[in-house]
Amino acid sequence: MKGGLKVGTRGSKLALWQAEWVRAALQRAGVAVELRIIETRGDAEVDRPLHELEGKGFFTKEIEEALLDGRIDVAVHSLKDLPTTLPPGLALAAVPKRANAGEVLITRDRIASLAALPAGAKVGTSSLRRVAQVLHLRPDLAVVPLRGNVPTRVQKVREGRDGLAAALLAEAGLERLELAGDIAARIDPFEVMPAPGQGALGLEVRADDRSARSALAPLKDPVSELQIAAERGLLAALESGCQAPVAAYCGTGDAGRETGRLFGRVTSHDGSIQITASAEIDPGDPAAAGARVADLLRAQGASRLLRP
Repeated sequence: MKGGLKVGTRGSKLALWQAEWVRAALQRAGVAVELRIIETRGDAEVDRPLHELEGKGFFTKEIEEALLDGRIDVAVHSLKDLPTTLPPGLALAAVPKRANAGEVLITRDRIASLAALPAGAKVGTSSLRRVAQVLHLRPDLAVVPLRGNVPTRVQKVREGRDGLAAALLAEAGLERLELAGDIAARIDPFEVMPAPGQGALGLEVRADDRSARSALAPLKDPVSELQIAAERGLLAALESGCQAPVAAYCGTGDAGRETGRLFGRVTSHDGSIQITASAEIDPGDPAAAGARVADLLRAQGASRLLRP
Protein backbone atom coordinates (compact mmCIF):
# COMPACT_ATOMS: atom_id res chain seq x y z
CA MET A 1 0.00 0.00 0.00
CA LYS A 2 1.54 3.30 -1.06
CA GLY A 3 2.67 5.41 1.89
CA GLY A 4 1.71 2.75 4.45
CA LEU A 5 -0.82 3.07 7.25
CA LYS A 6 -0.85 5.23 10.37
CA VAL A 7 -2.28 3.05 13.15
CA GLY A 8 -3.65 4.68 16.31
CA THR A 9 -3.68 3.06 19.74
CA ARG A 10 -3.86 3.81 23.42
CA GLY A 11 -0.56 3.76 25.28
CA SER A 12 -1.13 1.01 27.85
CA LYS A 13 1.02 -2.12 27.67
CA LEU A 14 -1.94 -4.20 26.54
CA ALA A 15 -3.04 -1.68 23.91
CA LEU A 16 0.51 -1.46 22.57
CA TRP A 17 0.76 -5.27 22.43
CA GLN A 18 -2.45 -5.35 20.40
CA ALA A 19 -1.28 -2.59 18.06
CA GLU A 20 2.10 -4.28 17.60
CA TRP A 21 0.31 -7.51 16.72
CA VAL A 22 -1.67 -5.67 14.05
CA ARG A 23 1.48 -3.96 12.76
CA ALA A 24 3.35 -7.29 12.49
CA ALA A 25 0.43 -8.90 10.63
CA LEU A 26 0.25 -6.00 8.17
CA GLN A 27 4.00 -5.90 7.66
CA ARG A 28 4.01 -9.60 6.81
CA ALA A 29 1.58 -8.68 4.03
CA GLY A 30 3.97 -5.98 2.80
CA VAL A 31 2.19 -2.97 4.33
CA ALA A 32 4.33 -0.33 6.04
CA VAL A 33 2.91 0.76 9.41
CA GLU A 34 3.54 3.69 11.73
CA LEU A 35 2.10 3.52 15.27
CA ARG A 36 0.71 6.64 16.90
CA ILE A 37 -0.18 6.70 20.60
CA ILE A 38 -3.27 8.66 21.62
CA GLU A 39 -4.32 9.28 25.23
CA THR A 40 -8.01 8.78 25.94
CA ARG A 41 -10.22 10.08 28.72
CA GLY A 42 -10.35 6.60 30.26
CA ASP A 43 -6.54 6.60 30.50
CA ALA A 44 -6.42 10.06 32.07
CA GLU A 45 -9.23 9.69 34.62
CA VAL A 46 -8.16 6.71 36.73
CA ASP A 47 -9.41 7.91 40.11
CA ARG A 48 -13.05 6.82 39.62
CA PRO A 49 -14.79 3.60 38.52
CA LEU A 50 -15.67 3.66 34.83
CA HIS A 51 -19.42 3.41 35.47
CA GLU A 52 -19.26 6.71 37.37
CA LEU A 53 -17.90 8.60 34.34
CA GLU A 54 -20.47 10.38 32.20
CA GLY A 55 -20.88 9.67 28.50
CA LYS A 56 -19.57 6.82 26.36
CA GLY A 57 -16.41 5.84 24.52
CA PHE A 58 -14.00 6.50 27.40
CA PHE A 59 -11.26 4.52 25.65
CA THR A 60 -12.20 5.23 22.03
CA LYS A 61 -13.45 8.80 21.48
CA GLU A 62 -10.09 10.55 21.11
CA ILE A 63 -8.79 7.79 18.82
CA GLU A 64 -11.89 8.06 16.62
CA GLU A 65 -11.41 11.84 16.43
CA ALA A 66 -7.86 11.24 15.16
CA LEU A 67 -9.28 8.82 12.58
CA LEU A 68 -11.85 11.32 11.37
CA ASP A 69 -9.38 14.19 11.00
CA GLY A 70 -6.81 12.04 9.18
CA ARG A 71 -4.08 11.85 11.81
CA ILE A 72 -4.41 8.06 11.67
CA ASP A 73 -5.82 5.59 9.12
CA VAL A 74 -6.66 2.64 11.40
CA ALA A 75 -7.79 2.55 15.04
CA VAL A 76 -7.02 -0.55 17.08
CA HIS A 77 -9.58 -1.10 19.85
CA SER A 78 -10.38 -3.72 22.44
CA LEU A 79 -13.80 -4.46 21.01
CA LYS A 80 -15.49 -4.58 24.40
CA ASP A 81 -14.66 -0.86 24.77
CA LEU A 82 -16.14 0.17 21.40
CA PRO A 83 -19.71 1.58 21.48
CA THR A 84 -22.14 -0.19 19.16
CA THR A 85 -23.00 3.05 17.35
CA LEU A 86 -19.97 4.42 15.55
CA PRO A 87 -19.55 8.09 14.62
CA PRO A 88 -20.77 8.98 11.11
CA GLY A 89 -18.02 8.34 8.57
CA LEU A 90 -16.38 5.47 10.48
CA ALA A 91 -16.73 1.71 10.05
CA LEU A 92 -15.53 -1.49 11.68
CA ALA A 93 -13.33 -2.95 8.94
CA ALA A 94 -12.06 -6.18 10.52
CA VAL A 95 -12.21 -8.41 13.58
CA PRO A 96 -9.13 -10.67 13.78
CA LYS A 97 -9.26 -14.13 15.36
CA ARG A 98 -10.56 -13.76 18.87
CA ALA A 99 -8.59 -14.79 21.95
CA ASN A 100 -10.24 -16.57 24.89
CA ALA A 101 -13.21 -14.45 25.95
CA GLY A 102 -13.38 -15.71 29.52
CA GLU A 103 -12.73 -14.27 32.96
CA VAL A 104 -9.98 -15.28 35.34
CA LEU A 105 -9.40 -14.91 39.06
CA ILE A 106 -6.17 -13.44 40.44
CA THR A 107 -5.69 -14.02 44.18
CA ARG A 108 -3.09 -12.87 46.67
CA ASP A 109 -2.89 -16.27 48.41
CA ARG A 110 -3.47 -18.49 45.34
CA ILE A 111 -7.04 -19.27 46.40
CA ALA A 112 -8.38 -21.13 43.37
CA SER A 113 -12.07 -20.16 43.20
CA LEU A 114 -14.54 -17.44 44.06
CA ALA A 115 -16.31 -19.92 46.31
CA ALA A 116 -13.16 -20.46 48.40
CA LEU A 117 -12.57 -16.78 49.19
CA PRO A 118 -13.27 -15.99 52.86
CA ALA A 119 -16.34 -13.95 53.77
CA GLY A 120 -15.65 -10.23 53.55
CA ALA A 121 -12.63 -10.65 51.25
CA LYS A 122 -11.92 -7.63 49.07
CA VAL A 123 -12.28 -8.35 45.34
CA GLY A 124 -11.23 -5.67 42.87
CA THR A 125 -12.70 -4.98 39.44
CA SER A 126 -13.12 -2.06 37.05
CA SER A 127 -16.41 -3.41 35.63
CA LEU A 128 -19.99 -2.96 36.85
CA ARG A 129 -20.84 -6.20 34.99
CA ARG A 130 -18.30 -8.10 37.10
CA VAL A 131 -19.39 -6.37 40.31
CA ALA A 132 -23.00 -7.43 39.74
CA GLN A 133 -22.20 -11.05 38.87
CA VAL A 134 -19.74 -11.51 41.75
CA LEU A 135 -22.29 -10.13 44.21
CA HIS A 136 -24.90 -12.49 42.76
CA LEU A 137 -22.61 -15.44 43.54
CA ARG A 138 -21.06 -14.11 46.74
CA PRO A 139 -23.01 -11.23 48.33
CA ASP A 140 -20.75 -11.55 51.38
CA LEU A 141 -17.66 -10.35 49.47
CA ALA A 142 -16.50 -6.72 49.47
CA VAL A 143 -16.25 -5.77 45.79
CA VAL A 144 -14.16 -2.61 45.41
CA PRO A 145 -13.07 -0.42 42.46
CA LEU A 146 -9.78 -1.40 40.81
CA ARG A 147 -8.47 0.78 37.98
CA GLY A 148 -5.14 0.87 36.18
CA ASN A 149 -3.57 -1.13 33.38
CA VAL A 150 -3.41 -4.92 33.59
CA PRO A 151 0.10 -5.23 35.11
CA THR A 152 -0.77 -2.58 37.72
CA ARG A 153 -3.93 -4.40 38.77
CA VAL A 154 -2.06 -7.72 39.00
CA GLN A 155 0.66 -6.10 41.11
CA LYS A 156 -1.89 -4.57 43.48
CA VAL A 157 -3.32 -8.03 44.16
CA ARG A 158 0.11 -9.62 44.53
CA GLU A 159 0.98 -7.06 47.20
CA GLY A 160 -2.45 -7.14 48.85
CA ARG A 161 -2.56 -3.38 48.44
CA ASP A 162 -5.49 -1.74 50.27
CA GLY A 163 -6.39 -5.17 51.61
CA LEU A 164 -7.10 -6.66 48.16
CA ALA A 165 -7.47 -10.43 48.25
CA ALA A 166 -8.42 -11.00 44.61
CA ALA A 167 -9.40 -9.46 41.29
CA LEU A 168 -11.27 -10.49 38.17
CA LEU A 169 -9.68 -9.78 34.79
CA ALA A 170 -10.06 -10.87 31.18
CA GLU A 171 -7.94 -13.91 30.38
CA ALA A 172 -6.96 -12.53 26.97
CA GLY A 173 -5.11 -9.56 28.47
CA LEU A 174 -3.08 -11.71 30.83
CA GLU A 175 -2.18 -14.17 28.08
CA ARG A 176 -1.11 -11.39 25.72
CA LEU A 177 1.13 -9.80 28.37
CA GLU A 178 2.59 -13.15 29.46
CA LEU A 179 1.02 -12.87 32.92
CA ALA A 180 -0.88 -16.16 32.78
CA GLY A 181 1.29 -17.46 35.63
CA ASP A 182 -0.69 -15.18 37.95
CA ILE A 183 -4.00 -16.84 37.12
CA ALA A 184 -5.39 -18.66 40.16
CA ALA A 185 -8.49 -19.94 38.34
CA ARG A 186 -10.25 -19.72 34.99
CA ILE A 187 -13.91 -18.97 35.63
CA ASP A 188 -16.67 -20.82 33.81
CA PRO A 189 -18.33 -18.35 31.40
CA PHE A 190 -21.74 -19.43 32.70
CA GLU A 191 -20.64 -18.48 36.23
CA VAL A 192 -19.28 -15.03 35.39
CA MET A 193 -20.25 -14.25 31.80
CA PRO A 194 -17.87 -12.03 29.79
CA ALA A 195 -18.52 -8.62 28.29
CA PRO A 196 -19.81 -8.45 24.71
CA GLY A 197 -16.73 -8.47 22.48
CA GLN A 198 -14.30 -9.50 25.21
CA GLY A 199 -11.08 -11.05 23.88
CA ALA A 200 -11.52 -9.54 20.40
CA LEU A 201 -9.88 -6.64 18.60
CA GLY A 202 -11.80 -4.20 16.44
CA LEU A 203 -10.02 -2.44 13.56
CA GLU A 204 -11.84 0.77 12.68
CA VAL A 205 -11.32 2.92 9.59
CA ARG A 206 -12.91 5.80 7.72
CA ALA A 207 -15.88 4.33 5.88
CA ASP A 208 -14.69 5.63 2.49
CA ASP A 209 -11.06 4.48 2.87
CA ARG A 210 -10.95 1.56 0.44
CA SER A 211 -7.16 1.21 0.68
CA ALA A 212 -7.25 0.68 4.45
CA ARG A 213 -10.13 -1.76 4.15
CA SER A 214 -8.25 -3.75 1.53
CA ALA A 215 -5.09 -3.86 3.64
CA LEU A 216 -7.01 -5.13 6.68
CA ALA A 217 -9.06 -7.75 4.82
CA PRO A 218 -6.53 -10.60 5.38
CA LEU A 219 -6.78 -10.07 9.16
CA LYS A 220 -10.53 -10.82 9.27
CA ASP A 221 -11.72 -14.00 11.00
CA PRO A 222 -15.24 -15.05 9.90
CA VAL A 223 -16.12 -16.99 13.08
CA SER A 224 -15.00 -14.16 15.35
CA GLU A 225 -16.88 -11.62 13.24
CA LEU A 226 -20.07 -13.68 13.49
CA GLN A 227 -19.76 -13.93 17.28
CA ILE A 228 -19.04 -10.22 17.62
CA ALA A 229 -22.00 -9.27 15.42
CA ALA A 230 -24.32 -11.36 17.61
CA GLU A 231 -22.94 -10.01 20.90
CA ARG A 232 -22.93 -6.37 19.76
CA GLY A 233 -26.43 -6.92 18.38
CA LEU A 234 -27.52 -7.75 21.93
CA LEU A 235 -25.86 -4.65 23.36
CA ALA A 236 -27.40 -2.43 20.68
CA ALA A 237 -30.87 -3.91 21.09
CA LEU A 238 -30.79 -3.34 24.85
CA GLU A 239 -29.62 0.24 24.14
CA SER A 240 -27.03 -0.13 26.89
CA GLY A 241 -23.44 1.07 26.96
CA CYS A 242 -20.20 -0.85 27.31
CA GLN A 243 -20.20 -0.24 31.08
CA ALA A 244 -23.72 -1.57 31.77
CA PRO A 245 -24.13 -4.92 33.63
CA VAL A 246 -24.77 -6.76 30.34
CA ALA A 247 -22.87 -9.96 29.55
CA ALA A 248 -22.73 -12.15 26.45
CA TYR A 249 -21.17 -15.42 25.40
CA CYS A 250 -21.22 -17.48 22.23
CA GLY A 251 -21.11 -21.22 22.90
CA THR A 252 -17.94 -22.91 21.68
CA GLY A 253 -18.71 -26.56 22.31
CA ASP A 254 -16.45 -26.83 25.37
CA ALA A 255 -17.61 -29.38 27.94
CA GLY A 256 -20.52 -30.37 25.70
CA ARG A 257 -22.00 -26.87 25.62
CA GLU A 258 -24.06 -25.82 22.63
CA THR A 259 -22.36 -24.19 19.68
CA GLY A 260 -23.99 -21.64 17.46
CA ARG A 261 -25.92 -20.00 20.30
CA LEU A 262 -25.71 -16.58 21.86
CA PHE A 263 -26.20 -16.39 25.61
CA GLY A 264 -27.02 -13.03 27.17
CA ARG A 265 -27.28 -11.95 30.78
CA VAL A 266 -28.36 -8.91 32.76
CA THR A 267 -27.71 -8.67 36.50
CA SER A 268 -29.02 -6.06 38.90
CA HIS A 269 -26.38 -3.68 40.24
CA ASP A 270 -26.54 -5.24 43.70
CA GLY A 271 -26.44 -8.78 42.32
CA SER A 272 -29.79 -9.77 43.82
CA ILE A 273 -31.48 -10.52 40.48
CA GLN A 274 -29.96 -12.20 37.43
CA ILE A 275 -31.64 -12.96 34.11
CA THR A 276 -30.16 -15.16 31.37
CA ALA A 277 -31.51 -16.03 27.91
CA SER A 278 -30.20 -17.53 24.68
CA ALA A 279 -30.99 -17.85 20.98
CA GLU A 280 -29.58 -19.67 17.98
CA ILE A 281 -27.31 -17.62 15.73
CA ASP A 282 -28.25 -17.37 12.05
CA PRO A 283 -24.95 -17.04 10.13
CA GLY A 284 -26.76 -14.92 7.55
CA ASP A 285 -27.92 -12.39 10.17
CA PRO A 286 -26.02 -12.85 13.44
CA ALA A 287 -27.18 -9.52 14.89
CA ALA A 288 -30.75 -10.88 14.84
CA ALA A 289 -29.76 -13.35 17.58
CA GLY A 290 -28.73 -10.39 19.71
CA ALA A 291 -32.10 -8.73 19.15
CA ARG A 292 -33.90 -12.00 19.99
CA VAL A 293 -31.96 -12.47 23.23
CA ALA A 294 -32.62 -8.82 24.14
CA ASP A 295 -36.38 -9.41 23.67
CA LEU A 296 -36.22 -12.50 25.90
CA LEU A 297 -34.30 -10.61 28.58
CA ARG A 298 -36.70 -7.65 28.47
CA ALA A 299 -39.65 -10.03 28.82
CA GLN A 300 -38.10 -11.13 32.13
CA GLY A 301 -37.64 -7.57 33.38
CA ALA A 302 -34.16 -6.69 32.14
CA SER A 303 -35.03 -3.06 31.37
CA ARG A 304 -35.49 -2.14 35.01
CA LEU A 305 -32.25 -3.89 35.97
CA LEU A 306 -30.29 -1.70 33.56
CA ARG A 307 -31.36 1.48 35.31
CA PRO A 308 -28.74 2.89 37.73
